[in-house]
Amino acid sequence: MTLEAGRRVRLTADLGIGEAFTQEPGEPGAGAVVGFLSLGAGAEGTVERVDGELPESEEAREYQRLKALFEDYGHTMPEASRERLEAQIAALEPEWAAHRARGSRVTVRVRLDNGFVLDGVHQDVLAAV
Repeated sequence: MTLEAGRRVRLTADLGIGEAFTQEPGEPGAGAVVGFLSLGAGAEGTVERVDGELPESEEAREYQRLKALFEDYGHTMPEASRERLEAQIAALEPEWAAHRARGSRVTVRVRLDNGFVLDGVHQDVLAAV
């Protein structure tokens, strides 16, 4: 899923926020722990900002270009050309794998309908509405 500002999303997992403390009126500091605060799966909100998108490297773009070329026209290429293209693709596969691993680290800022704001939340715990 590609997230963009303005898109409606829903939490797909419960998010633990922290412990809940008692607060006595007029006393500074937190009191006793009385529970745990979390946001439940299903809470909906709007994406305000997308952070952490890593741009593709030249090698990753070249891998995509060559892979598409191979898939579309590889069956029509002379054997030597096809083998050379396969070798070029194989040489770029480590860079492509590294890009895919880095690319999964997209985080967003979401303003939930209940007023909470989640900043730096990983895209994997959100689904489009």
